[in-house]
Amino acid sequence: MKSSRKLVFYNDLTFHIFGHVYEPAEDTFLGADNLSVNKEGTVLDLGTGCGILAVVSAQKAKKVVATDLNPHAVRCAKFNAKINHVIHKIDIRLGDLFQPIRKNEKFDLIVFNAPYLPSPPSEARSWNGRTWAGGPTGRRLIDRFIIKAPHYLKRNGKILLIQSSLANIDETLEKFPEVDLTAQVIAEKNVAFETIVAIQASHLFKKRVKNC
Repeated sequence: MKSSRKLVFYNDLTFHIFGHVYEPAEDTFLGADNLSVNKEGTVLDLGTGCGILAVVSAQKAKKVVATDLNPHAVRCAKFNAKINHVIHKIDIRLGDLFQPIRKNEKFDLIVFNAPYLPSPPSEARSWNGRTWAGGPTGRRLIDRFIIKAPHYLKRNGKILLIQSSLANIDETLEKFPEVDLTAQVIAEKNVAFETIVAIQASHLFKKRVKNC
């Protein structure tokens, strides 16, 4: 019987893609190319899929927590973490966005390759559809992420969000300051009918005013 799994390669790493799991594409690799991971840092990878961003992060980070709503993705990410010899550094949890994260957990880097394509609600009924369907405007999960992310970010931590121009990049850059984060596009890639961007956000520190 022919295996239904696909193989994807990134640098010297190999990833098996199980059925009903998002196959890494331009957005995934843009995220992987722009990970900023410290040796002693902790990383949270939301919507980990096959685990590629978690595995790449774990090559440097002290600890990585990865989450996914899709049980097929959780099994796939665990398999890939094992064959790439970083399973001891990755804690893979089943759940929706930050739901599996404890309230007192904070991270140096939070990564999210969001489902960002505008789509009707029906597309989110299947596991395959959920990997890319972002609701009518493409922002259903992006907006939820922006609201919650600051609660889990260390004071000097950073966020790396991957999204498409189809989900309104300017709106994302405007929403981060609403939760006291500053954001900017640090990389982009033009593909077919859209532009994929990597957005980096961090805490917006206010200048202290000295008393006269």
